[in-house]
Amino acid sequence: MNHIHDVIANISFADEIIVVDSFSTDGTYETLKELHHVNVIQRDFENFADQRNFAITKATCEWILFIDADERLTPELQDSIQNATKKQSDTAAYKIKRHFMFNQKMMRFSGLQTDVVLRFFKNGTASYREDIIVHEQLDIKGEIDNLDGFMLHYSFSGYKSYKKKTEHYGKLKAQELFKKGTRPNWFHYVIKPIYKFLINYIFRLGFLDGPEGYVICKLNAYGVHFRYKELKKLRSTSSPKQ
Repeated sequence: MNHIHDVIANISFADEIIVVDSFSTDGTYETLKELHHVNVIQRDFENFADQRNFAITKATCEWILFIDADERLTPELQDSIQNATKKQSDTAAYKIKRHFMFNQKMMRFSGLQTDVVLRFFKNGTASYREDIIVHEQLDIKGEIDNLDGFMLHYSFSGYKSYKKKTEHYGKLKAQELFKKGTRPNWFHYVIKPIYKFLINYIFRLGFLDGPEGYVICKLNAYGVHFRYKELKKLRSTSSPKQ
């Protein structure tokens, strides 16, 4: 709800705006219904790939841009997107550089410095893989290029909210691993989270982001631990009772 007016304004140049709302209870749906240039659709959330593929089926324009409520396009990126739609080329999709914002501070390291998302593509050339439900992957038929400018990701609004988001992703990732038959053990619970923290905080220079870098690296490592705890729960509840 805190983001909805800003994100709609940020993409005001679009010919069509579609919002898929997962039956929110914070007033977001009611707010969007009052915006007559926005097509808001309520639909139960199963996973990110499924929700995005549904949204693709509702788009009627030649080009599709996916943006989450906590993301913003810089003016340079807005111009780059609009220019791309006017080009005569074989490019089917474009990559977008994304910067993670810790409240109002841009994180320059912490494993986030190479964050690139594939979010802008020609309608009819792409769909999301249903077997990857977290950090969803887009299958593209055609050439891929890069856009100028970048996307700002205001994902961190507080420790508790980011932890909750990390746990939500962890549960979805656990479902993905469960379907693959992964069996969690001490390596997943202990070594992988420690490795995740050390890679991002030490080797990918998270310490240069100051206290914020430590918090993000710690929470992202916690997310790995939580993922395998959830996987253990899924396996235990699905095991046949003796």
